[in-house]
Amino acid sequence: MGGKNYHMMKIDLHVHTNWGSSDSGLSPLELVTEAKNVGLDAVCVTEHGTVWSQSKVEELSQESDILIIPGMEVTTDLGHVTVFGLEGYGSGMHKAETLKRAVDAVDGFMIVAHPFRRMFDDPRISGWDMIYTAEQAAEMRIFSLVEEMEVVNGANNLRENRFALEVADLLGWTGVGGSDSHSTNGLGSGGIVMENTCTDVRTFIEQLRAGNYYPSSDMHKFGSRPFRTD
Repeated sequence: MGGKNYHMMKIDLHVHTNWGSSDSGLSPLELVTEAKNVGLDAVCVTEHGTVWSQSKVEELSQESDILIIPGMEVTTDLGHVTVFGLEGYGSGMHKAETLKRAVDAVDGFMIVAHPFRRMFDDPRISGWDMIYTAEQAAEMRIFSLVEEMEVVNGANNLRENRFALEVADLLGWTGVGGSDSHSTNGLGSGGIVMENTCTDVRTFIEQLRAGNYYPSSDMHKFGSRPFRTD
């Protein structure tokens, strides 16, 4: 990876718990226990439409040596977006451009989540009107509003993830990863390896913006290989 000396801070950027996501069966205690078991240093809790309070973050962080980074997954008119830096959901954030204005106001960070999920499925049931080339996909409006995209999502298939990485390469982005776990199953199946230590959401954003990371689909104790198309 360009000769950089990564010290292996492993972070899963996309996890849901039953503290804030009704479709999750993962308790916060299970989250930190399993995160430690699989060798993660930090997890981003990206609940649907809500952000953990600082007191919740501190409560769980004090009970474990796993860094908890609060974020939020927002369903917008242009797809699902994970955001960092906001304190909660606001009016109109279902519109991607409104969400961007709110995130920019706090110098936050936006990542498009699982951008090509089901694109290669039967169009009669996938919700996609066509199968895009990478060049066509790179022109999608959502990519002009965010700073990064998931190229590894644990709930996507390999073809979808590889296509996302191809598009990210065209856009000049590194790509990030997250397991999208709603249970202990699959935690660490996607994430990033960060070069420098982050200690909270603000330093996490700083390191993302500096590009000090690479995506991996194998975040377990003895794995951290970069995710590539070849």
